[in-house]
Amino acid sequence: MTDILTYLASLFAFNDDHPLLFTQIHFWVLFLIIYLFFGLIVARQRRQADGSLDPTRRVLRNGYLFAFSLVFYYKTSGLFVLLLVLSTLLGWVLGIRMDHTASNARRKGLMVFGVIVNLAILCYFKYAYFFTDIYNATISHYFGSEPLQVVNHMALWANNLFHTNHFDASVILLPVGISFFTFQNISYIVDVYKRKIPHVGNILDFGFYTAFFPQLVAGPILRADQFVPQLYKPFFLGRRQFGIAVFWICNGLIKKLILSDYLAVNFVDRVFDNPLLYTSFENFSALMVYSLQVYADFSGYTDIAIGVAMLMGFYLPVNFNSPYKAQNPTDFWRRWHMSLSRWLRDYLYIPLGGNRTAGFASYFILAAILLIAAFRLQNLWFTLAVCTVIAVVLLLLAFRPSHRRTLGTNVNNMDTMLLGGLWHGSSFNFITWGGLNGLGILVYKWWKDRSWTTRLLTLLLLTTALTAASYLAESPLVNLLAFCLQVLLGGYLILFLLSRIKKISSVNRRLSTAWSVLITFIFISFTRLFFRSGSNLNPAEANETAWNTASQMVERIGSQWNLAQIPDILSNYASVFILFAVGMIVHWLPTRFKRRYRLWFARMPLWLMATFVVLLAVVLYQFVTSDLQPFIYFQF
Repeated sequence: MTDILTYLASLFAFNDDHPLLFTQIHFWVLFLIIYLFFGLIVARQRRQADGSLDPTRRVLRNGYLFAFSLVFYYKTSGLFVLLLVLSTLLGWVLGIRMDHTASNARRKGLMVFGVIVNLAILCYFKYAYFFTDIYNATISHYFGSEPLQVVNHMALWANNLFHTNHFDASVILLPVGISFFTFQNISYIVDVYKRKIPHVGNILDFGFYTAFFPQLVAGPILRADQFVPQLYKPFFLGRRQFGIAVFWICNGLIKKLILSDYLAVNFVDRVFDNPLLYTSFENFSALMVYSLQVYADFSGYTDIAIGVAMLMGFYLPVNFNSPYKAQNPTDFWRRWHMSLSRWLRDYLYIPLGGNRTAGFASYFILAAILLIAAFRLQNLWFTLAVCTVIAVVLLLLAFRPSHRRTLGTNVNNMDTMLLGGLWHGSSFNFITWGGLNGLGILVYKWWKDRSWTTRLLTLLLLTTALTAASYLAESPLVNLLAFCLQVLLGGYLILFLLSRIKKISSVNRRLSTAWSVLITFIFISFTRLFFRSGSNLNPAEANETAWNTASQMVERIGSQWNLAQIPDILSNYASVFILFAVGMIVHWLPTRFKRRYRLWFARMPLWLMATFVVLLAVVLYQFVTSDLQPFIYFQF
């Protein structure tokens, strides 16, 4: 009995070395305990005449889940749970004040105040090292002022308050999931201001929205207008919904433990830790495999979150729609991390002007990011490129007013992708990743409006120029770009010739689609070179370390390939490449086929479903590593 009580006590205690994960048995034991009491609460729920849940039972249910959500966050982040409570109180008070204020100017002031405070909290914890690094590399470097040091003022305050040195004031730790719950709060504040939804009057109801534990630490981002109405609905879990929920949980665990963790531990992490120890083909393969790993990791977490939420009668938004079926970068970002893409569209891209116009803020953001990057990197060629871009934009604004709308749309697109990259991490490698994706979107927008002839001539000229440069410069990067363009030109020539044969038009369409999907996948994978290189790093060292890793991988991939080594590599990592191939094939299966086997699973008899779950648990146990891998998006 003592051992059981000790174990139960450990379930609710915070362990800095072992934060609570969906892949731990401890989480499922804890969730089972919580779910049993949840069942008792909803068993006696009563509906009102309008179909909503009785207020007493609603507050009891939502308050209970809010309390457990705080426990869950404490298990992942310790005392940072106080920050979550503070953020919740701020959003709740501002929502009430805005709805009780008749003056539009005052309502707008409250909204702006709420947005600024949330962004200030996010910037302090997530971007202190980033902004300090920029200051030291620019203002301090060029004007000789004293370099700044990062200081954790909250730790200093706590030490002074309690007369202790328990908290380390020299380091600012990043609270898990801070980007997600601050964005949710901003969504709520803006939506109440725009009168899309009324304010949530009860603090327990609002706290439940802010801190709902399945999506709290890694999304999807809950939009207030999507989730707040669910706060007032009675609990319902039909037989089919239960089966679908179990399916999503099993699907997420398979993605995380069998695909993501196995590929990471047995191949991807090894190559990224020291790229120069591996061949060109291994470095290239690590990039491609990482794309499947990060998708399986993040979408696996989302699947589990959706399933767990559904068991409690709540529905989270779909966050992925087979992103590697995308035929271009624009389509990819409609399918990948959809809750973030839509948030950035509605709360950043459209307020900046969207596809209508671009104001001073749009051009200022782009110019500021480019100039800061130029000063920080201190690279002559990059600085010249930045100055050229700014000069071209200014000339177009001055002498081609008819192009202002198109230019403004492109600037807004680039701003959104750059800031979206910065949202993922506080270093220039994430901005580079965002910028490359933005550039890909702009190139595609130009490309799709051009004729076959223009496209072919453009590819021919670029390929010729870069091929010539590769012989003169002997640079791995130039070699890599030249080779990519040669492949693009070759593929495009084949498709161009096939398009002239009318008898095989249907075959040509399929080939064209497959080619577009493949090229988009490879492009997205290469942009992730900067994403992966900066992940899981201390912000103080992320820039230099990530850039070195990226440079080394480009050097390897852009160097001479030894094709004779490939069969041995495939043999040595046979399980990795087989798993990668199976994962991609399943990903590319038709959506209607996936829907069929999902419904088939949901309808199977409970005894058969339970048998499947037990067998899956046995299989998953074989794949569990000695040290469970945290979800990649915990760091964001």
